Amino acid sequence: MMTPPTASRRQFLASLAATAAGVSIAAPQVLAVRYPDPEVSAPVAMVIDARTGRVLFEKNADEIRPIASTQKLLTALILCERGNLRQRLVVQPSDIAVEPTRLGLKVGQSYGRGYLMQAMLVKSCNDVAHALGRDYAGTEARFGQVMTARAAKLGCRTSRFVNASGLPAPGQRSSARDLALISRAAYLVPVIRQIVRLEMLPFRYSDGRQITLQTTNKLMKRCPYVTGMKTGFTRAAGKCLVSSGATGNRHVIAIILGSSSKYIWDESQSLIDFGLSVV
Repeated sequence: MMTPPTASRRQFLASLAATAAGVSIAAPQVLAVRYPDPEVSAPVAMVIDARTGRVLFEKNADEIRPIASTQKLLTALILCERGNLRQRLVVQPSDIAVEPTRLGLKVGQSYGRGYLMQAMLVKSCNDVAHALGRDYAGTEARFGQVMTARAAKLGCRTSRFVNASGLPAPGQRSSARDLALISRAAYLVPVIRQIVRLEMLPFRYSDGRQITLQTTNKLMKRCPYVTGMKTGFTRAAGKCLVSSGATGNRHVIAIILGSSSKYIWDESQSLIDFGLSVV
């Protein structure tokens, strides 16, 4: 005597029969996972997919504000696009008339452009940024015009730059959305990507002195999947950080502007974690 089919077997047989009769059976619906937006105390924040530029999270991304030394990423991008990074420059008096952070360059010293660019990105040296900008365009003011024009070509709509360093200057401004465009363009340059992930950089002055520069990006020492990029701070801008992270073939860039020392590292890591979970 045959055993009657169970309920699950009856459903299976009914499916076979329906298929044989030409009746289509809808596949189970797969619902997309919705991740809650990260909580960020900073007034401005953004996360993008570094490969495609897709926005994964934003908070007041179009608010116009200073971005401090994070704009050194644009300085580095312009230098790399021109090339000739092995060519040397000679330090001029105007290069060293800046506020800290300084590397301590001296008038008349000679350095390779690429060598100085490394110090600028790792330690955020303002005298180095001024020297590189002046060397490129003749004056720092003209280099600011170059920066503004290059940003516009990237699609930046609100940015205006006056100097290479990000030190406060009348009329200098940007936004998280513009900075995301700049940061992604810089991230796609292998030389920049290699430099910003350095935790330390041995530096030799032209007079023979040697020091070791430590990165200003504390997030790199506490989070193994963070790969750079650039810190910034002025009283007007607050604590700023562009950070990149990668796991496998997932690459994201997170931006926080106007934060404080108390929150910027934890919240930047949270943004990176969020981005890598949804990209």
